Amino acid sequence: MRGKWPVLVLFLPPALLLFTVFVILPMGEAAWYSFYNWNGYGLPSQWIGTKNYELIFRNGAFRTALINNGLIIVISICVQIPLALWLATMVSRNIKGALAFRLLFFLPYVLADVAAGMIWRFVYDGEFGLVAGIWNFFGAAPPFWLADKQVAFYAVLGVIVWKYFGFHMMLFIAGLQAIDKSVLEAADIDGATGWQKFYRVTLPLLGSTVRLSVFFAVVGSLQLFDMIMPLTGGGPSNATQTLVTFLYSFGVMRMQVGFGSAVGVVLFIICVTLAFGYKRIFMRND
Repeated sequence: MRGKWPVLVLFLPPALLLFTVFVILPMGEAAWYSFYNWNGYGLPSQWIGTKNYELIFRNGAFRTALINNGLIIVISICVQIPLALWLATMVSRNIKGALAFRLLFFLPYVLADVAAGMIWRFVYDGEFGLVAGIWNFFGAAPPFWLADKQVAFYAVLGVIVWKYFGFHMMLFIAGLQAIDKSVLEAADIDGATGWQKFYRVTLPLLGSTVRLSVFFAVVGSLQLFDMIMPLTGGGPSNATQTLVTFLYSFGVMRMQVGFGSAVGVVLFIICVTLAFGYKRIFMRND
């Protein structure tokens, strides 16, 4: 322990200073500004108490954003992660072209979120996009999915699954490679079928990786912003808003800094509660 003190004295104060200046103080300022009606110019002076928080929960777009984030979490856990796990078991085998398939499936995650949103906005375009070309080929009127508030968010969910399943697939591949091959060989000797070997051997040994993948999916879903803005901008009629895009649209773009700060505080509480609660309940032994 004595030898660690010079390292702590040398590196801890600068790290704490940077963390305080760029994280703690902005968080405290946001919490303070949330009690004001303030447009960001000058010093806040119009104290309104908890009115911003009352406006948040009376806002229909915020409820839509909250529901959308919940749907993203559900789809990420129920569709994206099982798909990633299935593909990981496929491409982790010693088959020809497995490395190429890994690269192909991981490429969407490497692509910048903004670029992905712009690409899929063109794909979904009802006049010049890929969807329009397919519909026109069959002689049908092309749909405008991103302009239909009943369908737009489902189109966004498809992009989210396509964009992020490769990240979870790589996590599962790493977990599969860490499994002792002798355990699987023993299951083969005992006469286990492929499904029995996966359900009773592979999946339990991947437990910590699955829990980590779910954690990343939940936290990432709450922070979704970069891809939504170029894809739909939160529209049509706020149908594709998430909590972060709602903060940007109603707080930053409308110069309602006090209201936006209150949204940020609510989002922070939700993220911290889910993150620490999940780690406390499901990952305490990992």
